Amino acid sequence: MFSVEAFTLEVKTTAGTDVLDLTEAVAGRVHQTEIMEGLLTLFISGSTAALTTIEFESGVVNDLREAIERLFPQEIPYAHDRRWGDGNGYAHVRAAFLKPSLSIPIAEGSLQLGTWQQIVLLDFDNRPRVRLIQGQVLGYRQANG
Repeated sequence: MFSVEAFTLEVKTTAGTDVLDLTEAVAGRVHQTEIMEGLLTLFISGSTAALTTIEFESGVVNDLREAIERLFPQEIPYAHDRRWGDGNGYAHVRAAFLKPSLSIPIAEGSLQLGTWQQIVLLDFDNRPRVRLIQGQVLGYRQANG
């Protein structure tokens, strides 16, 4: 039977570029839905955070942080900061490029991530936040025999 299940994850972040592994928490919530074949969509509310996938190991995480800083430096002037004075213009630009959502296929009840692929939250804001990640699982439960 086709089903749609929704869930919310709440994640506390710090100031700076947090890169947090959400894979286990998301996989657990997907498993609870009992959907065997379908699609997971994740969305993070807010304009200073993003979702992506990466091999979550310290070398790659540090490489990602350094690449983001090279592409979107924190210490350059941003019009947003001049207008609002909150100092997080860089965070808005970073989040816009990395995007707020992900879609991941589900097969045989499991997320179809690669062996070294994890789901990560990137929070770029310059103050601690409580982030809400909305999940929606669409698909088919196993038919009773």
